[in-house]
Amino acid sequence: MEAGHPPSRTRRPRVSDPPDVPLTDLAALDYLVGGATVGVGVLDTDLRFRYVNRALERINGIPAAEHLGRTVTDLLPELDAPMDALRGVLDDGRPRDVTHSGRTPASDDPGLRFWQSTYHRLERDGEVHGLVALVLETSASLSQLQELEHVRRHLSLLDTAATRIGTTLDMNTTCHELADHVVPALADVASVEVFVPEAGKSVRPAPEGVTRLRRAGMAAVPELREAVRQFGQPGEYVDYPKGGIVTRCLETNRPEVQNLISDEQLIRSSPHPERVAAYRALGFHSLCIVPLAARGRSLGALALVRADDSPHFTDEDVVIAKELAARAVVDLDHASHYTVEHGIALELQRALLSEPREPHPHLEVATRYLAAGQGAVVGGDWFDVVPLSASRHLKVMGDVMGHGVEAAVAMSHYRSMVRLLAADDVPPHRILERLDLMVERAGIDRAATCLLAVVDRNHGLCQVASAGHLPPVFIDPGSHGRIAEIPVGPPLGTGLGGYETAAVPCGPGTVLFMYTDGLVERRGEDIEASVGRLADLRLPPSGSLDDLLDGVLERFGHDAEDDIAVLASRTRVTETG
Repeated sequence: MEAGHPPSRTRRPRVSDPPDVPLTDLAALDYLVGGATVGVGVLDTDLRFRYVNRALERINGIPAAEHLGRTVTDLLPELDAPMDALRGVLDDGRPRDVTHSGRTPASDDPGLRFWQSTYHRLERDGEVHGLVALVLETSASLSQLQELEHVRRHLSLLDTAATRIGTTLDMNTTCHELADHVVPALADVASVEVFVPEAGKSVRPAPEGVTRLRRAGMAAVPELREAVRQFGQPGEYVDYPKGGIVTRCLETNRPEVQNLISDEQLIRSSPHPERVAAYRALGFHSLCIVPLAARGRSLGALALVRADDSPHFTDEDVVIAKELAARAVVDLDHASHYTVEHGIALELQRALLSEPREPHPHLEVATRYLAAGQGAVVGGDWFDVVPLSASRHLKVMGDVMGHGVEAAVAMSHYRSMVRLLAADDVPPHRILERLDLMVERAGIDRAATCLLAVVDRNHGLCQVASAGHLPPVFIDPGSHGRIAEIPVGPPLGTGLGGYETAAVPCGPGTVLFMYTDGLVERRGEDIEASVGRLADLRLPPSGSLDDLLDGVLERFGHDAEDDIAVLASRTRVTETG
């Protein structure tokens, strides 16, 4: 070691270690901490600098000599200097640990820098001489923590996607779930737009040279939620011009990003160029469009918008958006196929369940069909009324096992065969026996329950036979319902036979109420208890069969998990009887 040079230090001072020297011995202080990596400054009782080491000189970006005699606020006006904490240390002598931020001349980065500082009072023989400040920059550590938090949020976004997207088979619901999931984590405004299905509701033709999509889901941060309504609502059709960001994304099947988008780009990409001023007023500045494609088929696109002080889209944001889209598109594909099939099945079922004609002027009939909801597939429920003679008619209520197009087609076969067999005017159990054989011979692989009721108005009787179906309810004038006790045979299509006909009184004015199991079957409840509640039925004050069915569906249909078909009929009371 050369003479005149201080010995090398073996330990780096901690931020919390104050130098054990008085203010008057600045040379000794510089000997101790002049080359330390922690910034050290000494201030007098007026909080003016008396000393700074080289580390603090570098942190502040100001030569040491320019510090002397000046306060922190004089030197660094863009620093949130903790002056109250400094005065507090002078007053009570308790050290203070403070985290503060700001900008100094030493930084070329326009962002904030962060420091952790500790302040100790310097005193000698009971006299306060000032403060010593130990300063450690933590900007890099905080930046790393922020980056880790950013990654954590992205991982959480991906992790929770499976439970929040695709909770139903409804296309609109799935699109809404996707849009809600990415706001605000990835965007301030999000829109999911899909191609118009080829089957289903007809849509006005799109002008030549544009791409037409349907806005199926939309979400926005609370402060923009009301404002973005001016740009349209979910369910509307949007025409995008050729060459814009959306059409490029769909053509290339790759994400498109435009950060700090210009007015010219907005005009070129927007379906409504006249809205550019409104976009700007809301602070829109960056767009990210991600394609939604499955099995080589384009379904649409996810559009992400950032506004105001939100950062522009990074490569990492695009990767996360692509991964989310890839996960969500599986559910969207399933929902798309379901929507097409559901639409076909529903239209088929509605066509087959057209209101049955009243076979005789003395007969009143009211019917209702209620689908279980957007998340359920159409079933094979059906009803019918078939005239047999001037005074007799057959009423039918059936339910084919399963759902979808195949169930609806099978239902049409059952319905046609019942009408054919009814022409022979045999008792209900004979119709069921023959129908069971015909189903087996025809190769229909879907079983069905069926309830047949032949009403004879001249004799005031109803002949009833059941193939695995729930019992009918009779509502006499001025009385509550009575649930018929009838023999129940096996469902149709089993080939087991064994059906019986029971005679039930049914005079003029008595209402025969028939239904499928969707009306009463509830998870976790015994079916007999569910059916038993129908004994409370009675005609409404109006006496209308339509009002009766509306009341039944309002009471029993709100939480149904399956389709519901109901039929109410009665023989009118004539003047002679």
